[in-house]
Amino acid sequence: MSGGVEPETPPGSSGGGSTPVGGKPPRHHLTSIRHCASSARIAAATADFDLDSGTLSLISPTDLRPGFLPVFRSGSCADIGTKPYMEDEHVCVDDLMEHLGMRTPVIPAPGAFYGVFDGHGGTDAACFVRKNILRFIIEDGHFPNSIDKAIRSAFVKADHAIGDSHSLDRNSGTTALTALFYGRTLLVANAGDCRAVLGKRGRAVELSRDHKPTCRSEKIRIENLGGTIFDGYLNGQLSVARAIGDWHMKGSKGSIGPLTAEPEFQEVRLTEEDEFLIIGCDGLWDVMTSQCAVTMVRKELMAHNDPERCSQELVQEALRRNSCDNLTVVVVCFSSDPPPQIEVPRFRVRRSISMEGLHMLKGALDSNA
Repeated sequence: MSGGVEPETPPGSSGGGSTPVGGKPPRHHLTSIRHCASSARIAAATADFDLDSGTLSLISPTDLRPGFLPVFRSGSCADIGTKPYMEDEHVCVDDLMEHLGMRTPVIPAPGAFYGVFDGHGGTDAACFVRKNILRFIIEDGHFPNSIDKAIRSAFVKADHAIGDSHSLDRNSGTTALTALFYGRTLLVANAGDCRAVLGKRGRAVELSRDHKPTCRSEKIRIENLGGTIFDGYLNGQLSVARAIGDWHMKGSKGSIGPLTAEPEFQEVRLTEEDEFLIIGCDGLWDVMTSQCAVTMVRKELMAHNDPERCSQELVQEALRRNSCDNLTVVVVCFSSDPPPQIEVPRFRVRRSISMEGLHMLKGALDSNA
């Protein structure tokens, strides 16, 4: 992670170019996260969901240890997939205070930071954001008193820096999803179609919404600002409704247009029931449900307790399922111990549904409540 702005064009990036209609933006050379949970109570032992203005708060009915603090450890895996070039970037910081060289923490400890950036139209935007986004957050005047405002400002600052640069391809773009941990608080910021999914005692809880142009709220926002959606693409060119960069599709700096770099936020207060977080680009989620990914990771962690191997297995499974995109996955564990065995209550009536099936059924009931 770089400590300063690095506007140099990464090797292999093009100096310009347009985005083709009817497909994803062009891929250039570089070597080698839809749903909103709604309120529902299925059983007394499950968590409640509260959705308010785009911010998701998870409230657990039982917090077994009021003094619980997470222990962060992570693993990541990135693969070029079937694409000719790799345009994904990611960052993993398990110890934020050590990374920033802070002797006196400015935010509650422990702290950690993770991000996935799915580039398109070249590598410039994704590389720039990966190198600078954390520094932009820390240096913002709102940090640490109003962290969400600092992150929002950092996304916009990165967007404007690409637009103002003479050495970066201002037509390249990237989606961005960041996860900032401080103490027991997790704040997810998302602009685009990467996704963050929380593993909560084997149940998948989505902490971001995929910003596709066809998403109802995004479609309304786009059309109200004069944009159009053609065959699922914003203005017939881009398959996401929010992104950093892509200045060939934006107006002058400061103007409000259909394509925005501003993120949506969701905040979680972690409890002992929360076991890990999965962050992935759309190459993963195009071929795998959130519940499937959580079930796989939990099973693997119980077997070997290695988040790096978990991320690799998710990528390999996505390739087996014929994912057609670059693949990047980050798995963040909240404990040094593997997840415990889930005790399934005995029923008098014989049931023939798997635990994963129960979680998927509960998720469907939640989303339709």
